[in-house]
Amino acid sequence: MPLAAEPIIPAAPQLAASSYILMDAETGQVLVSENADERLPPASLTKLMTSYIAEREILEGRIGLQDETLISVKAWKTGGSRMFIQEGKMVSIEDLLRGIIVQSGNDASVAMAEHIAGSEDMFAQMMNTYAERLNMENTQYANATGLPADNHYTSAEDLAILARHIIQDNAEFYPIYAERSFTYNGITQANRNSLLGRNPAVDGLKTGHTEEAGYCLAASAEQDGMRLISVVMGTSSEEARAQETQKLLTYGFRYFQTAKVHSGDEALYTARVWAGNSEQVRLGLEEDLKLTIARGAEGDLSTVLNIEPVLKAPIEKGQVLGELLVRQGDEEVTRRPLLALEPIEQAGFFKRIWDYILLFFFNLFNGN
Repeated sequence: MPLAAEPIIPAAPQLAASSYILMDAETGQVLVSENADERLPPASLTKLMTSYIAEREILEGRIGLQDETLISVKAWKTGGSRMFIQEGKMVSIEDLLRGIIVQSGNDASVAMAEHIAGSEDMFAQMMNTYAERLNMENTQYANATGLPADNHYTSAEDLAILARHIIQDNAEFYPIYAERSFTYNGITQANRNSLLGRNPAVDGLKTGHTEEAGYCLAASAEQDGMRLISVVMGTSSEEARAQETQKLLTYGFRYFQTAKVHSGDEALYTARVWAGNSEQVRLGLEEDLKLTIARGAEGDLSTVLNIEPVLKAPIEKGQVLGELLVRQGDEEVTRRPLLALEPIEQAGFFKRIWDYILLFFFNLFNGN
């Protein structure tokens, strides 16, 4: 019988964009990248952080969807894409959130920033704190909108990280990013993400455009249980950003898959415990281990368990007692700590003494 052929993955597509990245949303593994850490003006992709913070404020109970805020002159006068809120009017947080995400309203972004932090400048400080917390190392914000400003930049990789947090941390609000239009004050505006509807797998996230930034798109799509995040920056037109994004997503779904290697509640090994009220402890992982691999490459994965040679009670649940090493062929893919899946208390005095005698001879004959 012929041996199974190793999966063939063609070179990643080359895009007409300043920078781009393709990431598996579940594992965080990067499948394609080009200049992904380059600091570039983000235009309205800035609003991904504005909406992320607003969603966190709601989820953590500091503001409510039905709360209303008084629209300031500054918010009303903010130029560029607008939700068309009016100065002196009360607007709900829920409407502002949709105005930011669906309509890309600069006025809505300023109003939300002022409601949360008191001023847009103070909100920008919050944005930078969140960016640092999320390990967005090539990001600095000067405003809540993405309008051109000095020292206002991010990278494709940082935007993918942020998109992943929006999807995972704020899942309750993620369906808003797929909404095709929003009507406020009698004015209906379409979502500028043209892949919504064109590609049924795409369900977010956000577009951006300024003369300095070019046309940008952070997108996410789910197909056959796999979710991908793509970011393209600095393309030449609305159609170009959609086409280049489609190239990345097609490549990712065609040639890769998210594989579940081990379950978090699975006992991977049962180890001997000395001086405990139980002589065995089950070892496993803190959470499911999933990896992004080439389609058809499941058979290339192998795991090795490295466990401390002598385990003595007491042992706490969750205590690190070794590590799991995953290889794909000869290449190391990842390492994860092996944890005790249950606590083991110390045995009584006589049982401990007997175990220490046995352990002495065990070490003697095993050269320890």
